[in-house]
Amino acid sequence: MRKWLLGFLLIAVIAAILWGSDWITLQGERTIYTVRCDEGAWQGTKCTGRLVPGERHAFRASRSRNEVVYWIRESRAPSGKYTDCSVKDRDNWTCNVRTDQKPAITYEMVHGKPTHTDMSEIMPFHAVPKWEWWLMKAGCWFFHNASN
Repeated sequence: MRKWLLGFLLIAVIAAILWGSDWITLQGERTIYTVRCDEGAWQGTKCTGRLVPGERHAFRASRSRNEVVYWIRESRAPSGKYTDCSVKDRDNWTCNVRTDQKPAITYEMVHGKPTHTDMSEIMPFHAVPKWEWWLMKAGCWFFHNASN
């Protein structure tokens, strides 16, 4: 019985690590977990106030259609779509954005991370790993640094 319990615990820990790193997703999507700096200001990636969870920006890349669909999770805002993209996989893609198109916070992912480009100045954002975002959402307020 101990061996079964230990095996189950080991599998649960591995699954939690994979989920927390966003390595496994249910729909082959990538999500950017943004954060805001309340009662303070950004100094690079450090928040002088309290770091709080922001919006979750989701992206689903289609290699066969050379497009990327994007939306904000738990938002009533309509989704958008980049149609002129070069898609390698869900973690590596880049899109040409038309001026008449509703922009997302990024138009390129490299190794599963959004790149900061000229568009980042139009729609600036700071992000954290999935597990940090969920801890903040659960009430842990000891984080002060964003990943980017």
